[in-house]
Amino acid sequence: MATFLKNKQFWGALIGIALLAFCVKDIRLSELQTLAERVNLYYLLPAVVSAFIFMYFKGLRWRTIISKQKRITKTRAVTLYSTGTVLSIIMPVLTGQVGRVILFSRKEDLRKTFVFSTIVLEVLFDAISLVIFMFLTSLAFVFPENYRYLSFVVSGVTLGALLGFYLILHFQENVEACSERCFRRRWPGLYITIKKFIRSFTKGIDMLRSSQHMLGTMVYSLLAWTAHMLVVWFLMRSFGLELPFAAAAVVMIVNTIVLMIPITPGNAGTFEFAVSTSLAAFSVGRSDAVLFALALHLMDLLPVFVYGAFFLRQEKLSISDIKADQAEDLIIDKIDEEGAYIEEEEEKQKV
Repeated sequence: MATFLKNKQFWGALIGIALLAFCVKDIRLSELQTLAERVNLYYLLPAVVSAFIFMYFKGLRWRTIISKQKRITKTRAVTLYSTGTVLSIIMPVLTGQVGRVILFSRKEDLRKTFVFSTIVLEVLFDAISLVIFMFLTSLAFVFPENYRYLSFVVSGVTLGALLGFYLILHFQENVEACSERCFRRRWPGLYITIKKFIRSFTKGIDMLRSSQHMLGTMVYSLLAWTAHMLVVWFLMRSFGLELPFAAAAVVMIVNTIVLMIPITPGNAGTFEFAVSTSLAAFSVGRSDAVLFALALHLMDLLPVFVYGAFFLRQEKLSISDIKADQAEDLIIDKIDEEGAYIEEEEEKQKV
């Protein structure tokens, strides 16, 4: 298993290097010097502040999602969430998300399936926020034709996910009964897994029943993405790109959609390719677009690693320690033959 993960990290890194090389191959040293001379530092500072606010609100959103199951302080929520994001950054494909699940589960004593459901809800609320921003942007600015179909795809998937969650919440017993009839005799292991997954997953998405929790999560989501849009806009101003505010929304939306499934460590290469390509729709020169993408990427990574470093220092941990612990853990919660959870203490007594 460890060898397999290393292979994925190797290929992810290789893809990232190749994309970065493609993006920067035409940039000359003279262009870097020209950019350094015209960068407006007065706009750079609010861009950095907005980046920290973006991660802060995302941490508070996760805290709101899990609040029906467990309450934690704002500082711990933001720093723990950022540490999980660090894992997502340094580990390619979906292994980083698995790392987040195990980290959150261990540090806050939460079921892994429950944690997984909170990550799914994050993606859902991100998608809803993007749909809202796409609608508002379309009122003031014509969305680039090359990316217009994305709005229909995201809207359709979001509505489908909402419908799926509604069905799971309101017909949980029916789904369990159906899986029992179909699988219990022939594939008891599959039946137990489905039963366990449904029960734990519904605990995670149960906050959708509460209008207060749902509204709070939605508000934090909109605040977070507004902050990120300000990061893009202030950075545009710092680079001297005289583009409308709606252009910042377009860059943010396109970049977020493209990067929903991470391929390379830290989205290296894919991030720059997505941002520079979206800026090309606004007639921004290739060199300026790529350099802007690199700066925006660094801006996004800065608060994640600062908050994450604070958590690691408080917990007296390192990233290598966390990865070593996760290698010994399981992504699936342990259950008995009836589908009930087996607690760690019970397991120790059996041994």
